[in-house]
Amino acid sequence: MDSVYLDHAATTPVRPEVHEIMARHLADDFGNPSSVHRWGRRAAAVLGDARARVAEALGCRASEIVFVRGGSESNNLALRGRWAACPSPDRPFEIVCTAVEHAAVRETGEALEAVGARRHVIPVDPGGRPDLDLLDGLLDRNPALVSMMWVNNEVGTVLPVPAVARRCANAGVAMHTDAVQALGKVRVRLDETPVALLSATGHKLGGPRGTGILFVREGTELRPMLTGGGQERGLRPGTEDVVGAVGMAEAMTLAVAEQEEEAGRLTALREDLEASLLERCPYLQVHGADGERAPHILNLGVPGADPALLIQALDLEGVAVSSGSACSSGAHRAGPVLRALLGESANGVAPVRFSLGRGTSDHDIGRAVALAAPVLERMCAPTTGAARP
Repeated sequence: MDSVYLDHAATTPVRPEVHEIMARHLADDFGNPSSVHRWGRRAAAVLGDARARVAEALGCRASEIVFVRGGSESNNLALRGRWAACPSPDRPFEIVCTAVEHAAVRETGEALEAVGARRHVIPVDPGGRPDLDLLDGLLDRNPALVSMMWVNNEVGTVLPVPAVARRCANAGVAMHTDAVQALGKVRVRLDETPVALLSATGHKLGGPRGTGILFVREGTELRPMLTGGGQERGLRPGTEDVVGAVGMAEAMTLAVAEQEEEAGRLTALREDLEASLLERCPYLQVHGADGERAPHILNLGVPGADPALLIQALDLEGVAVSSGSACSSGAHRAGPVLRALLGESANGVAPVRFSLGRGTSDHDIGRAVALAAPVLERMCAPTTGAARP
């Protein structure tokens, strides 16, 4: 079967360059970076070089990069670390986030709220644009943290992080951004955007799974979630994954260097995919179409379809996609992101996320249309009721 992988927003294949450099260091640099002998010193030097490469790709200091074990851990460390660093007997910890954040931010905020924090949620319009007037009012309260993702992982909308970061900086408020889906897709430079904290992961960039970083701008107060070691500025104890850091640094360096050219290529492919599927099935909805979208994500709504059965049917035809959010078979209630974008009108519409990557070609798009369109036509019901037979 000539199958097509269009789930790069979930995870990407490891790039050959990344595999090669990781294999080399896995064999040669097995020492513990905390050891003082030559093997330890060599591992420490390799880790330091990886940190410097990540910093160069992002436009920050190497000392501001903390290696962690993925995007979700990075988000947790940003929010929970800020919570622990800002105790106040006079007023509760206040956090501001948008209604379309990844679960690693949304659920962490809910968990902090359950133990006394005050959480403010900024709504968005159907194009994914947050209410910045409401944000300005909340900045007057001097919250401990504002968290806003750079690119939404489900529908691909681009949020105005650079502009919001400047507002936060002018108000003296720390800002965190989940840039997991942004790196390599849109321009991300920390010497241009004054966020205090930024989360990223390797496996969205052609790097290894289980790798990630948290950028912590100098002067930002943060406490560790774990204890038992002084590694990573004391913020992430435990023996460092040197090979993982090397792989992530290589993947990030390549992705950032290629970003502008690759963004144009992926945008053209995404637009071709969108136009071709809508031509075959005009009842499909394009989620986030009213706003700015990242080049690699197309999220379509299929009226009347069962979310789980739809993804399974596409998989059986050889097209790997995702729903973009958790769903239950037979359930037609939308997830938090689509409800935030569309309100109750999102219910009864099955989302399907096509996400493109470096290996996606014109042939892949043509093949995906040929395989997916009959499934979407068959399962799409433009009016309420059962899907088409």
